[in-house]
Amino acid sequence: MQRIRRVLIANRGEIAARIIRSAQEMDILTVAVFSEADRNAPYVKLADLAIPLPGNSPKETYLNQGLIIDAAKISGCDAIHPGYGFLSENAEFASACGQAGIIFIGPTPRAIALMGSKIEAKRIMAEAGVPVLAGITVSDSDTLSENLTELADTEVGYPVLVKAAFGGGGRGMRVVHNPGDLLEAIEGARREAASAFGNGTVFLEHYVESPRHIEVQIFGDSHGQVVHLFERECSIQRRYQKIIEESPSPAVSEELRSELGASAVAAAKAIGYVGAGTVEFVMDNIGKYYFLEVNTRLQVEHPVTEMVTGLDLVRLQILVAEGMPLPDEVRSARINGHAIEVRIYAEDVLGGFLPSTGVIHHFHVPDLPGIRLDSGVKSGGEVSVHYDSMVAKVISHGKNRDEARRRLARALSETRMYGVANNVDLLLAILRESEFKAGAIDTGYLVRHTPADLVGTLRSSDTVDAHCIAAAIAVQARNRSESKVLGTISSGWRNVPNGHQTVTFKHDGTELVVRYRLSGDRVEFSIGDGELCRATIYSCAPDEVDFELGGIRRSATISRFAGRIYVADNTDVTTFTEVPRFQEHPALEAHGSLVAPMPGTVVRIAVDKGSAVSAGDTVVVLEAMKMEHSIKAPVSGIVQEIRVDLGQSVDIGLVLAIVEGPT
Repeated sequence: MQRIRRVLIANRGEIAARIIRSAQEMDILTVAVFSEADRNAPYVKLADLAIPLPGNSPKETYLNQGLIIDAAKISGCDAIHPGYGFLSENAEFASACGQAGIIFIGPTPRAIALMGSKIEAKRIMAEAGVPVLAGITVSDSDTLSENLTELADTEVGYPVLVKAAFGGGGRGMRVVHNPGDLLEAIEGARREAASAFGNGTVFLEHYVESPRHIEVQIFGDSHGQVVHLFERECSIQRRYQKIIEESPSPAVSEELRSELGASAVAAAKAIGYVGAGTVEFVMDNIGKYYFLEVNTRLQVEHPVTEMVTGLDLVRLQILVAEGMPLPDEVRSARINGHAIEVRIYAEDVLGGFLPSTGVIHHFHVPDLPGIRLDSGVKSGGEVSVHYDSMVAKVISHGKNRDEARRRLARALSETRMYGVANNVDLLLAILRESEFKAGAIDTGYLVRHTPADLVGTLRSSDTVDAHCIAAAIAVQARNRSESKVLGTISSGWRNVPNGHQTVTFKHDGTELVVRYRLSGDRVEFSIGDGELCRATIYSCAPDEVDFELGGIRRSATISRFAGRIYVADNTDVTTFTEVPRFQEHPALEAHGSLVAPMPGTVVRIAVDKGSAVSAGDTVVVLEAMKMEHSIKAPVSGIVQEIRVDLGQSVDIGLVLAIVEGPT
């Protein structure tokens, strides 16, 4: 047995901070690595030491095996923890650590390699008695031909799921229903997988329509012991990435739990598994399940297992890496209550989940009973275009599922994230939706329930109107406080009656014109073509308004960042943009322009200048936050201009190409 004295965390963000906390509690010195974009990230200061990695892209930094191992050597580390993503499931890296005399806190290179080969993994699982689906591997060097579409039909069966063979997290994943779309899907998946995991090999398997996604946490030690720590339900997904996870699954009975656990342990023993891992299954509506893969690493959603078992999985990873047997509390673990986790992403939900970048001006999650926060950001931090858009996880625990759900919903209702678009509203709406409350969920949940419909249930028109008038009063108070003439006079004071003032806001793409008149502690106002209303003002300042409207007293805080106004009360927040009274006329874009919806890098130009395209055809593909985004022709016509080059970095709003349709 070898005690670990100093560990390098080969990762970033919230998982780096998570590992650092457990290691420091074990009196292990921690070393962080960071890219140029991450130099001010919270985890860097949390670590005992930190080493810079030149560059920004994952390939230059967190996927650079030589740099990572050199950093471990120069800082005197005897172990490396890879977290999840990046190099965590890279058998070559695990071997390189061993060759350098450094402990890799994870499974053996052999286990990683066996599960990295999807065909070999399925063969091994079938021999171990685990139910499997047929599949085909397509390496990053294989030439694609029409024969592959026929092979997928005969050996796999449509719809086909294309997914990265050497990674997870939804990267390099596509669902193909039409054989004619298969080759393009494979090409895109290979590029995305190569960028995220350093290997573009993909795997094809039959796609089970709207199943539940069930996974089982496994743990093994070097003494031959393997246990399972129960299942997690991970069916709420968007773009094939999980956004809400929970344990235990509301669809798994004790009998099925025992069966799933036995299959997962059999899978682990078949490959001599050591450390933390996850066996993933898809399960249909009658409880029949099929092996998907073994994630040979710690999972993003591991906190829900920790919350219901009381175990620290990172601590256990370190103990096992030191050669210790699994402690008694692991072998005798029981489920205590229920836990739910939500992933907070910086993304524009209503804009198709496009990633959002920029400065997080304000970030706050309330410290409530039964709530845990695993975060990689803080107020003033920046979300970079180079990495995954997940910024934090909020986890709740309760004595049952409903209590955990209610606690988490309350925490999200008080969560504030200003400066970048985010999915907090969507997460909150899902937690309050009736099907979710009943546990009637599957991977098609966000197809049946559109994000727009879900988010639309959160905020009544009365709340928006109240927040709108609060914003108008705050704008008036700000203008008064900034006035160089009689600036000390109370807001709203006049020695003669005044006419209505006007301010215009934008909210969810709609302009709201507010006409108001202040008189002492009273305000008379109308919004748009609405009727005239009155409110009583108890106090008003540029950053806080206390008022009564419709017999209800409200206290709202007002925050302004980067041209936006955020109006929040105890459980709700509304975002407005103040429209200037005198606006400059923007330059007109040519009809048929394809505009970059986010900053990114051009990874593919699908057509040539002069090509004929149909509306909806892919013209340019951008990569942002390790995901590909196809920019499609807005009209049918001829490609008149291609304004970007392959590999070019682009900013949001840049015109990428112009398609001229028929006149």
